[in-house]
Amino acid sequence: MKCPFCAYTESKVIDSRPAEEGATIRRRRECLSCGKRFTTYEIIERLPLVVIKRDGSRQTFDKVKLINGMVRACEKRPVPLSALEQIGDDIEQELQGALEREISTTEIGEMVMDRLKDVDEVAYVRFASVYRSFKDINTFMEELTKLLKQKESGGAAN
Repeated sequence: MKCPFCAYTESKVIDSRPAEEGATIRRRRECLSCGKRFTTYEIIERLPLVVIKRDGSRQTFDKVKLINGMVRACEKRPVPLSALEQIGDDIEQELQGALEREISTTEIGEMVMDRLKDVDEVAYVRFASVYRSFKDINTFMEELTKLLKQKESGGAAN
């Protein structure tokens, strides 16, 4: 590690500790030439996830865009932002853990809907209406009917 003060390449680690809930490691170092101390962070290098959009174009996965879509669906609903951030984290972690480096927006949308359904049904229907491009009221009603049937069968199992 190159010293930011004198550019000497040798330093010793004085202290190491986890940071950002264990996602990174913070290291305090001391330059062996000038004796000044500096901090470095070690992070896991992740391979980029590529999202294949409906038009066939590709772009890098962006968790912020994912969360913003859920925030719009949850507008004026009693859903805490922390719950949406957790969903975003869970989906990102699941995608990073998968062997595929490319994923379609369709698959991501299904993952979001599966989780939103358990958090807030109105937000789920809002998200589904945009995601599935509901054409008319009949398509909307079909989705609501499906949701009600799932709720009834889930309720009967308890």
